[in-house]
Amino acid sequence: MSIITSLTRMWLTRSAKPFVFKNEYDQQLPFSDCDHLGLYVHIPFCKSICSFCPYCKVIYSEKSCDRYVDALLREIHLVGGQYSGRKTTTSLYFGGGTPALAADRLKEIIDAVEEHFIITEGIGAELHPDDVKPAVLKTLKAAGVTKISIGIQSFQNKFQHILGRAEVDVSALKKALSEISFETVSMDFIFALPTQTFDDLKADLDTAFENGANHVAIYPFIDFTFTSSEVVAMPDREKRVLLDDITRYCTDKGYTRSSIWTFSKDRQAKYSSMTRDNFLGFGCSATTLLNEQFKINTFSVEDYCARVDEGRLPTSLTLRFSARQRMVYYLFWTAYSTKVSAGDFEKFFGVSLEKVYGAELKIAKLLGFVTEEDGVYRLTLKGAYYYHYYENFYTLAYIDKMWGIMRKEAFPREIVLF
Repeated sequence: MSIITSLTRMWLTRSAKPFVFKNEYDQQLPFSDCDHLGLYVHIPFCKSICSFCPYCKVIYSEKSCDRYVDALLREIHLVGGQYSGRKTTTSLYFGGGTPALAADRLKEIIDAVEEHFIITEGIGAELHPDDVKPAVLKTLKAAGVTKISIGIQSFQNKFQHILGRAEVDVSALKKALSEISFETVSMDFIFALPTQTFDDLKADLDTAFENGANHVAIYPFIDFTFTSSEVVAMPDREKRVLLDDITRYCTDKGYTRSSIWTFSKDRQAKYSSMTRDNFLGFGCSATTLLNEQFKINTFSVEDYCARVDEGRLPTSLTLRFSARQRMVYYLFWTAYSTKVSAGDFEKFFGVSLEKVYGAELKIAKLLGFVTEEDGVYRLTLKGAYYYHYYENFYTLAYIDKMWGIMRKEAFPREIVLF
């Protein structure tokens, strides 16, 4: 696994240099010249902890949540105050954890963000199915939320049992969503669970679209080493068949594929906090991607609050990109949307995509991974699978290692990813 990621990294960056994250704590963030800047806020609280979930989260209490939000507001002002005026951004997403547990304070957070940033493409928030209630939805909408994403995982009891989740009340879900409307209602599902078939996944997607969703996300189950989940991931061959079959089903139904894992019933329905050229992240474990650096905040809620209380940014680690490393990062996450524009690449880096990666693009076309029209490279069904295949390697070789360390150390000295 590490051999595959290492060889790919060295080939694409033309260097044996690994990704080195160091404890360098910039107090000034150079985001003023970043175009297409996105915003992300992490709310780490959950009422219960799902064994399969790798994200930074802690058990909710009103007192700890309030203290955290107070620190979050200070971080937003520490960063936003570095820009003279209000910086235009694309969108704002709240992830977690369960952001809806802080629903009563979301407007306060959004107001703080909007003191420094102009949001042009809406505000999204993740919800647990238990939080999809009229009162909560009204609070979110009044705060300015325009998009919601509900972590269903599966509507079927056999898979909810495997994941340690409770049954979803579909009728209550539908009723609440019919009373309060949002621009995008996305529902998240996990695929590649043990014994899961195409009919199982198809039934979940059909149920979603019949009960209030206009967008779905189908994420593969990944067995992170630091979680307590005992679920065994589906073999790769079966996973490919399942992914290809559900992709064909969605495209045959006329759904729009907006990324590797997402499909929308309405073309305008979008929900993705990942496909951004640059972004600022606020809250514990939140990441920031700028033109020449990547930074990640501490995973410790206590240390996060303490650091911000001191008037310092809660950065845990920083990566300084080489030019080629930044290009690889750009291409990897842009390809998540299933297409890469040569024009956009050249605008971002000041050099043509074909000049830098012309040989790789020719090979990708010959292998049937991509097609090209008018300078836009699109992943084929085969290419999308192999993107998923490599993304799985990347996740286990890089993210699993980094997050595993950062869950134990608030401010590691250094992490080297080969």
